[in-house]
Amino acid sequence: MGTMHELTWIDDTAPLPATRRALGPASDAPGLLCAGGRLDTRRLEEAYRRGVFPWYGNGQPVLWWTPDPRMVLPVGEFKVSRSLAKTLRRFIADADCEIRVDHDAYRVIGACAQVPREGQAGTWIVPAMVRAYSEWHDEGRVHSFETWVDGRLAGGLYGVGIGRMFFGESMFSWRTDASKIALAALVAFCRTHGIGLIDCQQHTGHLASLGAREVARAAFERHLAAALAETPPRRWTYDRAMWAQLGLEPRGAPERTAAP
Repeated sequence: MGTMHELTWIDDTAPLPATRRALGPASDAPGLLCAGGRLDTRRLEEAYRRGVFPWYGNGQPVLWWTPDPRMVLPVGEFKVSRSLAKTLRRFIADADCEIRVDHDAYRVIGACAQVPREGQAGTWIVPAMVRAYSEWHDEGRVHSFETWVDGRLAGGLYGVGIGRMFFGESMFSWRTDASKIALAALVAFCRTHGIGLIDCQQHTGHLASLGAREVARAAFERHLAAALAETPPRRWTYDRAMWAQLGLEPRGAPERTAAP
């Protein structure tokens, strides 16, 4: 392990450096902790437990990040606008609309890989990331929240669940507001199971409009340490009754139970 231009390089066996060694705000890449090593589930487990995540493009080495400040969504501060509340009520009342969890996670990850990050021209979810997070889903760490309409996947999101912490990764929509509906369901699930914070990694205007805000890295790491020490949810499933967490009481026919 060595350094070049202040950046730490690691191999497959070296541990990630302390997060305080991340490049500072005066650098060209603030929050960049190190580069290199293999992207696999063992490294991802180490990274997320430290509040570190991979983000890089095709042709680059694996780049590991720990931003300061950190964008987070406190689930108690999630903003349901009047228009979103109207959309959610229509969705909940329609027997042909449902939320599924982990029903088609591979497809969700693949769909998210086609979506550019806000302010960027191309995708940031390179094929190696699709493979690694799909394998991590097989190990029970990666979860998808999916919006289904008329028996078809309309949008959704995926992220990482460890302890009582959820790390949001990416979302997509094939129909208007489908990703917002999935995010609202995730928030309701988190409130139900005592998950107080959704990590959003980096600032975007869209997330800020929904209640996300920036916190200092040190504060994020304190919350993370406490959340990782707690028992994770026993089951990753969605129940219609969870909509009540957002003040939306389900009515009408019960939602169909999706296959695991």
